[in-house]
Amino acid sequence: MKARSIGALSARCSLSKNQAGFSLIEIMVVVVIMSIMAVLIVPNLMDRPDQARATAARQDVASIMQALKLYRLDNGSYPDNEQGLSALVVKPSTGRTPNNWRSYLERLPDDPWGNPYHYLNPGNYADIDVFSLGADGEPGGEGNNADIGSWQL
Repeated sequence: MKARSIGALSARCSLSKNQAGFSLIEIMVVVVIMSIMAVLIVPNLMDRPDQARATAARQDVASIMQALKLYRLDNGSYPDNEQGLSALVVKPSTGRTPNNWRSYLERLPDDPWGNPYHYLNPGNYADIDVFSLGADGEPGGEGNNADIGSWQL
């Protein structure tokens, strides 16, 4: 019985030795296929972080706008430029002091690029404008550097 199993094992080993490994052509085909996939996929993945930052900025602007609308409902008007967006977190002590103030945001977020959001009252596009200056932190711009504001919601 042992002789029979040793013979079967040696037959398998000799078969494996003849078929072991990949040829150079097979390896090159796999490398070419992986390279083509990388060329097609990597550019799409590289653009994702910028798209995510722009989406996060739009969501932040929408949240700030909602808080400003609640502020106006409670106090009759939006905060003035001097009070700014900080009026949503801390009760203003300058300008027109709100009578029915409450905390509208726990904290004032920075935009995804680490810059503060901007506020205009009166705004250029509506009663008020809330906006981020984009990746470059400068007004205007295109692509990732474009301003993201409440007028785009």
